[in-house]
Amino acid sequence: MTQAVHPKDALFSGEKPFPIIPTCEHFAGSEKLITKALELQDRIGAIFDITCDCEDGAPAGKEKEHAEMIVHVLSSDANKHKMAGVRIHDYSHAHWKDDVDILVKGIGEVTAYITIPKTTDAEHLREMIDYIQKVARDNNIQREIPLHILVETHGALRDIWKIAELPWIQVFDFGLMDFVSGHHGAIPASAMRSPGQFEHRLLARAKSEVVAAALANGIVPAHNVSLDLKNTYSTYSDAYRARNEFGFLRMWSIYPAQITPIVDAMKPEYSEVQDAANILLAAQQADWGPIQYAGELHDRATYRYFWELLQKAHVTGVGVPAEAEQAFFS
Repeated sequence: MTQAVHPKDALFSGEKPFPIIPTCEHFAGSEKLITKALELQDRIGAIFDITCDCEDGAPAGKEKEHAEMIVHVLSSDANKHKMAGVRIHDYSHAHWKDDVDILVKGIGEVTAYITIPKTTDAEHLREMIDYIQKVARDNNIQREIPLHILVETHGALRDIWKIAELPWIQVFDFGLMDFVSGHHGAIPASAMRSPGQFEHRLLARAKSEVVAAALANGIVPAHNVSLDLKNTYSTYSDAYRARNEFGFLRMWSIYPAQITPIVDAMKPEYSEVQDAANILLAAQQADWGPIQYAGELHDRATYRYFWELLQKAHVTGVGVPAEAEQAFFS
């Protein structure tokens, strides 16, 4: 009996599959908040990442101690799911190389990603990536450490297509508040929240450009925070608009109550998940040749779409039918 071929082997021969990662990343700065976030991740399930913040989270003058604290926490048993990353200081900050030295040496094998903020120039970013890669090599770290790039300046938006070609990049994060501030009052403060953040022409242009560059280069586009911390419907609405009107596939959370609404707004529809499972199971039986399903023709082009959808369902906690779960994720 011929062994069934897995979709990742049948559909992406010679290609890099699109990253399938959680649809929410939750920011936490202090040891207390990072620990609470890890506890929440363990309690509700591994449906969101945690970004441990060395930039805004580190007290001035205690950058070294803060980075070492993050190494200690993420190296501990509290980091059960290995779904926590870290944001370092930007290129202009004197401590960014020290951040890299401490974090890559200490948690280079377990960090989910490294986030680089406030990029203003593709060449500056290239220098930072080169340094991260060098420190990884010096510490015998074999893996590619995923890099998340914050797009929040005029320079980053100008160079977005150049940046997209740099190595190890997994995510583009759009940083709304710094981007608005960089327009010197030309964009009103009201555009830092809805509906202005989606409707102001300069912001709609910027978000569309970030998403287009990301998706064209196999990078996940991540949407900015929702400033309304405790109104879960507002968070859900922002995430839904970001996903369905602009194509963002991930969003930041800055308050624990925002996590579930973001995941709910961005996860696939259950009916689509069922169709995806049925189509892929039938395709696997047909050795990934064309099939008919519900009166429609499907082939490798649609199989790729449905395989990515099924993986997104899996990481967002949507129930994948048991037969597909057994065939593709066991």
